[in-house]
Amino acid sequence: MKPVEQEPTGTANPGRTGVGMEDIVRAHHVLREVIVRTPLQRDAVLSAKYNCNVYLKREDLQVVRSFKIRGAYNMIRSLTPAELEKGIVCASAGNHAQGVAFSCNALSIHGKIFMPSTTPNQKVKQVRRFGGDNVEVVLTGDTYDDAYEEAMRACNEQGMTFIHPFDQPKIIAGNGTVAMEIMESLDEKADYVFVTIGGGGLAAGVGTYMKTVSPETRIIGVEPLGAASMSEAMFRKQVVTLDNIDKFVDGAAVKRVGDLTFDICSGTLDDIVKVPEGKACTTILELYNENAIVVEPAGSLAVAALEQYREQIAGKTVVCVISGGNNDIDRMQEIKERSLIYEGLKYYFMVNFPQRAGALREFLVEVLGPNDDIARFEYTKKHDKENGPALVGIELMYKEDYQPLIERMNRKGLEYTELNKNLNLFNMLI
Repeated sequence: MKPVEQEPTGTANPGRTGVGMEDIVRAHHVLREVIVRTPLQRDAVLSAKYNCNVYLKREDLQVVRSFKIRGAYNMIRSLTPAELEKGIVCASAGNHAQGVAFSCNALSIHGKIFMPSTTPNQKVKQVRRFGGDNVEVVLTGDTYDDAYEEAMRACNEQGMTFIHPFDQPKIIAGNGTVAMEIMESLDEKADYVFVTIGGGGLAAGVGTYMKTVSPETRIIGVEPLGAASMSEAMFRKQVVTLDNIDKFVDGAAVKRVGDLTFDICSGTLDDIVKVPEGKACTTILELYNENAIVVEPAGSLAVAALEQYREQIAGKTVVCVISGGNNDIDRMQEIKERSLIYEGLKYYFMVNFPQRAGALREFLVEVLGPNDDIARFEYTKKHDKENGPALVGIELMYKEDYQPLIERMNRKGLEYTELNKNLNLFNMLI
């Protein structure tokens, strides 16, 4: 499906968008002061899997482990001495904050970084480490919106400059240097480039450069299914604010894309792919187990989208931008759980066992298959357990084992509720 009804222009129009080829080239010269020229690596595992040449642009190996340093530094570096003297402000709970903090430290300027009070301590420590004495971290409110409001208040009261995470020409131009490095590293033209979309800053920058120097290259934006704000904007032909989003893919979970990024992406993206959050989790685990690459959920999206383009990319040269690798190890158990559920290998049930001795033993012997495993079991009542249902988590070796399991439960006459099919109960209990 092609979400963009109008055909891509083939080149970015700097008069219309405010970002052109020359802006990206200038950003490239500026960024040589601080960034790492991340490698473009051919991935043998993915190339064999999809019968094509898959290259990974490893922005997870950037100095702050994401591409965000490119736009942040380029924007801050463009400020006047008077603006730098007053300092800068940003609001972020993740990679943008780290990019801004690193830039402040590198340029020896004062920065205030507003983060929600709910931000994991590991991320707060990273921001403070990158920023050193030049950065003040302010924890406020429960959400990004709360942090954003406080950041804007500081700008208005103290005359500080706000560094937007994506919707600003200098930010987009800095991000566009990713595409410039890709083209300089390839010996052949790229047929497809897959790039993550959150607010749209990376996709806008990559699209601007690629469609200027290689208009035949197809640019595929990739969004998390639960936060597909660019897809919705394309469908409605205007920027919209989503009422609710799934925040799991935190680096790309944005309710509203930028006005400027939407304008640019409307003319440069050839398609947008929506990746289920569970598929992103499976890709994270595969990249780690098969390639020894650690990616965050947003960083997995470009690779996760390849499955939906399997037929089109066969025999082609494909580039996936790994946007970041700031993954908290504490999330790995949740990532594994989401992957198993998405792949049809883990199911949760509320089971009312018959009120007689041996009922649980019969379930283990007569209902579970030879390859099935009890992954979780707990009674829902602390007292009088015999009169309450039990929460049973079952892990399968093969997804084809699911239907036989259900058939055995039905033949046994068990009274049960499958929680995977009841989102309200599932989210409450799991």
